[in-house]
Amino acid sequence: MVRRSGRRPGNQDTKQSILESARAVFAETGYDKASVRGIAAAAQVDPALIHHYFGTKEKLFLAAMNSPIDPAELIPRAMAGPREQAGERLVALVLSVWDSPAGSAAIALMRSAISNEWTARLMREFVVTQVLRRAIAELGINAAEAPTRTALVATQIGGLAMVRYILKVEPITSLPPERLVAAIGPAVQRYLTGDLPGVFDA
Repeated sequence: MVRRSGRRPGNQDTKQSILESARAVFAETGYDKASVRGIAAAAQVDPALIHHYFGTKEKLFLAAMNSPIDPAELIPRAMAGPREQAGERLVALVLSVWDSPAGSAAIALMRSAISNEWTARLMREFVVTQVLRRAIAELGINAAEAPTRTALVATQIGGLAMVRYILKVEPITSLPPERLVAAIGPAVQRYLTGDLPGVFDA
C-alpha cells in the first residue's frame, strides 16, 4: 500500500482511511494488541482524529466491523437473570440479531469469512472479544477457564450461524427461534458454567 506523506486533514476521506487502516491492524495484530496510536500511524493521521470520529478503540472496532449491534449494551442485558439460563438467553440474543434486518451485515461478513482469511480474523476477534468474552465476564467465570469456555461456546454459536444462515440446512433454517433456543441453549449453558470432564484436568 502506498503511503501518503504528512497528516491528513479531518474529512470524510480521512474517516474512511482510518477505518481501512483499523481493519488491517485489527486483522493483523488482534483487538487486544491493536492500539489507537498504531492505527493512527497506519492511517497517517493524528490519534486525536480517531477519538474525534469514533471515541474509543472499542467503538472504532465496531465501526470497522460494520457491526449492527453494540455488544457492550446487549450482552449485560442478555446475561441478567438466573445464571442457569444464561445459555438460552445468549442463543436468543444472537438469533434476535441475525433474524433482524440489521443482521444482514453480520451474515454477509460470515459469508466473506469462509473464503477470506483477513475477514475471518476480524470476525473471530469480534465474536471472541466483543461478544463471548463479555458474556463470560458477566457470569464471573474463572479466568483460567474463560478462554476454553469461550472457544467452546463459539463452536455452538458459529455452527448455528453456518447451518441456519449460510448452508440453510432444513429444518434448522425454518425452525422458530424459541425452538432453537430450547434445543441449543442447554449445550451453550454447559460450556459456559457446567462440568467439562477431561477439558480442565491437569
